[in-house]
Amino acid sequence: MATYLITGIAGFIGSHLAQALVEHGHHVRGIDNFSTGRRENLAHIAEKVDLLTVDLVNADAVARACVGVDGILHQAALPSVPRSVKDPRPSHNSNLDGTFNLLEGARAAGIKRVVYAASSSAYGNQPGFPRVETMMPQPIAPYPVQKLAGELYMQSYARVYGMETVCLRYFNIFGPRQTPDSPYSGVIAKFCLQMLRRSRTKDEQPTIQGDGEQGRDFTYIANAVSANLLALEAPAERISGRVFNVACGERHTLNETYRILAGLTGYKKPPLYTESRAGDIRDSLADISAAREAFGYEPLVSFEEGLAQTVAWYREQFAPSRGVSASNAPA
Repeated sequence: MATYLITGIAGFIGSHLAQALVEHGHHVRGIDNFSTGRRENLAHIAEKVDLLTVDLVNADAVARACVGVDGILHQAALPSVPRSVKDPRPSHNSNLDGTFNLLEGARAAGIKRVVYAASSSAYGNQPGFPRVETMMPQPIAPYPVQKLAGELYMQSYARVYGMETVCLRYFNIFGPRQTPDSPYSGVIAKFCLQMLRRSRTKDEQPTIQGDGEQGRDFTYIANAVSANLLALEAPAERISGRVFNVACGERHTLNETYRILAGLTGYKKPPLYTESRAGDIRDSLADISAAREAFGYEPLVSFEEGLAQTVAWYREQFAPSRGVSASNAPA
């Protein structure tokens, strides 16, 4: 039994990781500043985690949180490409300064392993699919630049200080607890909420930015959790200082995704189409062979099964009989 620190524990991915570690019998400590995380995400395990309200920009508080910990799952970030385009400084402070503070806290506490939530957006719009970790990154917007810089910091601490760091480049993670009602929400979460609410106004009707033929390697949350747990246990010589794609190795267009979700929810309207967003990548598709070979990663849940499970969860959360509105819904 080990003690693990999860940064951003009250967020979408962080809360799922906390649940998995608790179920495996580990002690879990978590930090969150609750700028995007929600306490409701941890309600079912609240008595089983040591939850600290800490902002990563507070170096002293972060260092204290690292004491007595065996390993770290670094999920905290101020996410979203559009958010970073609109206002890059807050995301820079959180994603870069915060990551540096965490690494310094981990080094002072003698923590051996840090698993870092990296982003597939680091690849940018360069030619060549599937994306392979040996490709030269070409990030576009500030957010992927920040996440890539975090990767480089992780690799530096592995080379210079002997810390066992591993970077997992997430490809479009989706599933239960993902916030559906923010301007920066993931597209699947937003579609689920809008379709289940049977939106009747143009402002609420599901919108696809671009022609809808842009593709994503959508990855269900259980697959990301599995990758993190495997990376915590893998031999250091296989993973330390390396970057791995975490995905399903499949490309699905937004139009295809919309059609499947509409079928699952019984939604009849077509999407609205608008101009593409600044800073967005056109397509993503991952080669996951490196993660498979290094620590035995395999997708546990398919794209279609993940969509079905996600819709089922949102249907339960936003059932009309429960009187849940978008403003007070859990993430």
